[in-house]
Amino acid sequence: MNKNTETTATKPASFPNGPEAFRDMAEKGATQAKETYENMTAASTEAADLIKNSYWTAVKGVEDYNSKFIEFARANTNAAFDFVQKMSGVNSPAAFIELWTEHARKQAETLTEQSKQLAARAQKVTRATEPLKTGVVNPFKHAA
Repeated sequence: MNKNTETTATKPASFPNGPEAFRDMAEKGATQAKETYENMTAASTEAADLIKNSYWTAVKGVEDYNSKFIEFARANTNAAFDFVQKMSGVNSPAAFIELWTEHARKQAETLTEQSKQLAARAQKVTRATEPLKTGVVNPFKHAA
């Protein structure tokens, strides 16, 4: 084999539409990349909005919980002071036991109701963060 035969034998076959096919392939790739970018941008925006909304809902729920907790603490403190004031006027052991029993019963009822209300508020805060578990992942699944 001579040098001319070697070079012509190792040259790739020419493609009649080579540059056009390459251009089409590059345009398709650029279009697909642009669509993927737009989808990911939309998914990121949706996820950010979801996080922001969940955050604000949770913050408001925690504020509500804390306000109610402080309200209950104030009411319980006032009840304790009222009880001590009433105790100072007790003249007999029977009156002491009656006053103590009444106070203990009222406080048990009050604390039970307060616990229910605080638990309901805590659950509300917990539910506010539930969308984060699924919501942030879902937009990216749709974008992909």
